[in-house]
Amino acid sequence: MGRLPNWRRVASVPAITYFKPAGVPRGTLQEACLTVDEAEAIRLKDLEGLDQEKCADSMRVSRTTFCRILESARQKMADALANGKAIRIAGGSFEMATRRFRCLAGHQWDVPFEVMMTMPPQSCPACNTPNILPLQATGFSWDGRGWGRHRRGRRVR
Repeated sequence: MGRLPNWRRVASVPAITYFKPAGVPRGTLQEACLTVDEAEAIRLKDLEGLDQEKCADSMRVSRTTFCRILESARQKMADALANGKAIRIAGGSFEMATRRFRCLAGHQWDVPFEVMMTMPPQSCPACNTPNILPLQATGFSWDGRGWGRHRRGRRVR
C-alpha cells in the first residue's frame, strides 16, 4: 500500500466549479475533472504569475510535486478545450490556508491553518463569547472528515 498524499494548501475554493461549451446540452458532454489543488496551481502560476518555487511554497509541496500538479491540470484543461469537454472542479487532497469563524453576535475573523492546528479558537476575539461557529467557504462543505479535507475522487457535496 502506498503512502497517503500530503495535503496541499489552497487559498480558496473557486466560486464557480463547472464550465461547459456554449450551446451543448450538459447531459451529452464528457467532463474533465480538475481537483481543487490543480485549480490552485493554475491560479498561482498562470494567473498570479509566481515562479514555481513560490507557488510550491504557497501550496506547501515540493517543486517537483508542484510541477506534476500543474502539468496534470494543464493536460486536463487542454483535453477539455480541444475535445469540447466540460470542466468540473471538485475533490483533491487539500486544506484551506485560513478558516473563517463567526460568533453569535455577528463578529467574523480568520484563523491561519497553523494556529488552527495548534490552538483552535475558544472564544470571539472581539466580544469574548464562547459561542463561535466555523463558516463555510463558497463551494465548500463538511463531509464528516473536516472542512476542506477532501480526498482525490470524492466530490464536494
